[in-house]
Amino acid sequence: MLLARYASGDAEAARLLTALLLPRLLAFASRMCGGDRAEAEDIAQEAMFRLWRAAPGWREGEARVSTWAYQVVSNLATDRYRSRKRRERHTGGTPLELTDAPDAADPGPGAEAQLIAAQRMAALDRALNDLPPRQREAVVLRHLEGFSNPEIAAVMNVGVEAVESLTARGRRALAAALAGQRALLGFEGE
Repeated sequence: MLLARYASGDAEAARLLTALLLPRLLAFASRMCGGDRAEAEDIAQEAMFRLWRAAPGWREGEARVSTWAYQVVSNLATDRYRSRKRRERHTGGTPLELTDAPDAADPGPGAEAQLIAAQRMAALDRALNDLPPRQREAVVLRHLEGFSNPEIAAVMNVGVEAVESLTARGRRALAAALAGQRALLGFEGE
């Protein structure tokens, strides 16, 4: 198993495990942090560090490594969200604004297609950021990360029924938030 090799200090296993997990954890953390790339990087790195510390005592079959890592990212993002909200209440500060979605890495689409895609991603990020944290987490894990409901339940420490409810409410809220933006986002005529 890759994690066992990682725990024993195998550099190649560490590289492979990082290559497999880090990009997905970073994307998830970024969505959970409202697009704050620096905060997402801190969270993803902390999750990988915790995995490195947990690796020697890992018991095969208790949890999937990816599920465990997503749960760590979820917990870290939730803790940071709560901490930020407490600071805002005490200091009267304003929440962080979402940054524009990065341009697509694939140079194939033209400038107009890239602009439309960036506008769509920015609108989705804004709408996701307005969801309650648990709904946002469930929607991101299900529809952007491709997790199954049982996997999401394991990450979020809730039942499958709760996951279904959270994702359904989140989808409805997203549809309502984005409904008036169809033309602006280039969906008219599609």
